[in-house]
Amino acid sequence: MFSIEGRITMGVLLLFFSQLSFAQDKKDKNDNIGTEVVNVVKPYTPTISDAFKVNEVPVITNDENAKKEIVKYSILPFPVASTFSPSKGNAQGVEKAKQERLFKNYATFGIGNYGSLNAELYVNEDLNNNEYIGGMFRHNSSQGGIKEITLDDFYYDTKIDLIYGSNEQEMAWNVKLGYQNQIYNWYGLPADFGNTLTLPESMALVNGINPQQSYNTITAGGSLVFEEALLKDVKLELTHFSDAYSSAENRFLLAPTFKFDVLDEAIKTKVFVDYVDGSFKKDYSGTNTADIKYGFTNLGIVPSFVMKRDDWTIDIGAGLVYSMGKNNTSNKFYVYPSVTASYNVVGDLMIFYTSAIGNLQQNTYKDFVDANPFVSPTLEIKPTNELYDVHAGLKGKLASTVSYDVKASYIYDENKALFKSNDYNEKNTNANYAFGNSFQVIYDDMKTIRLYGEIKADLAKGVTVEADVTINSYSNKIQGEAWNLPELQFNSKVDFMVTEKWFAGINLFYVGERKDQQLNTDIVYVTAPGPITLDGYFDLNANIRFKYSERFTTFLKANNIMNNGYQKWLNYPVQGFQVMLGGNYKFDF
Repeated sequence: MFSIEGRITMGVLLLFFSQLSFAQDKKDKNDNIGTEVVNVVKPYTPTISDAFKVNEVPVITNDENAKKEIVKYSILPFPVASTFSPSKGNAQGVEKAKQERLFKNYATFGIGNYGSLNAELYVNEDLNNNEYIGGMFRHNSSQGGIKEITLDDFYYDTKIDLIYGSNEQEMAWNVKLGYQNQIYNWYGLPADFGNTLTLPESMALVNGINPQQSYNTITAGGSLVFEEALLKDVKLELTHFSDAYSSAENRFLLAPTFKFDVLDEAIKTKVFVDYVDGSFKKDYSGTNTADIKYGFTNLGIVPSFVMKRDDWTIDIGAGLVYSMGKNNTSNKFYVYPSVTASYNVVGDLMIFYTSAIGNLQQNTYKDFVDANPFVSPTLEIKPTNELYDVHAGLKGKLASTVSYDVKASYIYDENKALFKSNDYNEKNTNANYAFGNSFQVIYDDMKTIRLYGEIKADLAKGVTVEADVTINSYSNKIQGEAWNLPELQFNSKVDFMVTEKWFAGINLFYVGERKDQQLNTDIVYVTAPGPITLDGYFDLNANIRFKYSERFTTFLKANNIMNNGYQKWLNYPVQGFQVMLGGNYKFDF
């Protein structure tokens, strides 16, 4: 095989001989010199010395004609022997908080002094990918034992709720069923009760009082929510409420919400039908010959739409309500404002907000019992016309972990419901609640100026603080006082995470002075006594929790630590220092 240089030399020689042959042929034709014989004595053997490198490189004067060649690079694999043996790499761990496991169910049990018992059980289970079922059982009771109380003061509160629902792709719905039984005692006899009687007569009268009252509530209802539809949601509630004195009340509430677009604006419309019907067996004096009945049907519609302009968000609407009394009496038509607005002054650091809202509040016997279980079963029931609630405020953040909210309100209510002690006498023919140990509901037109402030902060890891204060100023049309309404209220709460296992919390609240009034009609007063002032009171509560495991936590709760026997309602002192020990267990099926 020839080398590369040999091949080049052979190519040059062949080119030379071809040119020579061409020249010979031309000469033979033109000059006619005849033929010759050439004898080759020795064949040509090229050597490497005959090859040479061309040193001249042509020069291209026109750079524009220069065209870059596309050069392709490739790597020829070649094994490399090496004794290097790399060690396995170890991933650097990133420290992160362990996510706490969430359980669907829990059970709580606690016991304390005064024969207190608290028990809760919550269960929830998915039947399949969409359907679920759940239930809640709660019991809270105390055997009483308040000092200087002559009547029974125990109470029981037991409640069970069931729910069944489904979450579909375009719709979610649920149905609910519940029952609650509450037992209270009208133990709050006036301090001077029995002064018009002899001691034996007073003792016999007190011993003949059975202060127990029992309330029963049956609830049924449900809700329906649509993802993409004109009808956004529907709420339905049915309630039957009764007591041990043959009082009965039924309430029906249907509240659908619609949403549709008009000229690129979303119109949201709330519609409601609120019906209540009830009766009391007797009036307070016990002189009626027929049941005292009441009933109202409120039909309402509240359309509104939202406008967003720069940093402003405005929800403009109005409420239209038609109220019909029982047997078509007291029929009235109401128009209410429904306007809210907010403005981002400085991002989320300062937000200004304001609103003007009105409503027709449907008052019920059950609602009054929930607020004050010591009312007499002889109440007057009618709705409250909340003409307007106008307020303005600022909310936002003072720092990344500190938020605030301050606002001022002006409220005007017609037929505002107020609790006031019943007057009494000391006749043994009275009902068990007619000895100055129950409350009535009276109505008055009232204007309220209210200032409210709230602050929340995360001071350090595991330490949170919350506090709020409310200052009220009342102006009544008929009544001399805003009965049993405080002018000042204060609440505060601090939660600590001492360690990963230990937690603690403190709650302190203050309720300012309230006014009430009560007369013994057996006494002929030269000058009728004026309102009675109930002292303001502090209540300090604390709790300690130990997390034994992710499932089990024990707790120790202490209420009314200052052992203050204050009166929340006139003649109704509360239990003193209370302590409860218990535990909470979380689980899954």
